[in-house]
Amino acid sequence: MRLMPRQMSLAVVGADHLNKSGPARRFEIALCIPGEPVDLVPEPKNPADPNAVAVVTERGVKIGYIGADRAPLIGTYLSRARISGVIFQGAAKWGAVIRVGLDGEMPVLPEIKPTEPPPDDTGFWPDYIPPDD
Repeated sequence: MRLMPRQMSLAVVGADHLNKSGPARRFEIALCIPGEPVDLVPEPKNPADPNAVAVVTERGVKIGYIGADRAPLIGTYLSRARISGVIFQGAAKWGAVIRVGLDGEMPVLPEIKPTEPPPDDTGFWPDYIPPDD
């Protein structure tokens, strides 16, 4: 038996499309802070996809849609009240990433593991600049 995760990160796509009114989606994504709550809004009358689920910030601005591969699953979870909370996780080149908590578990941002900077292998050594006297 495969257990479903109690939290998941989801892609938010469509950031380059314009909203009918209000700020541009990419501008709104730039204003979002990781951990900030966002809402999921099913759009069953969406002409492109009846399973579409819009992602809307607390300011009421749409930043995009759940990817089409996950929209039916998330729509089902919404209809069954299995989604406990949704937060903004971060911006991405395709749009954004959100974090969803399921079955009573509130979403938590994943831990970011520090990475070491790559070694400087350019062979460049800066000239010594003496301090001003």
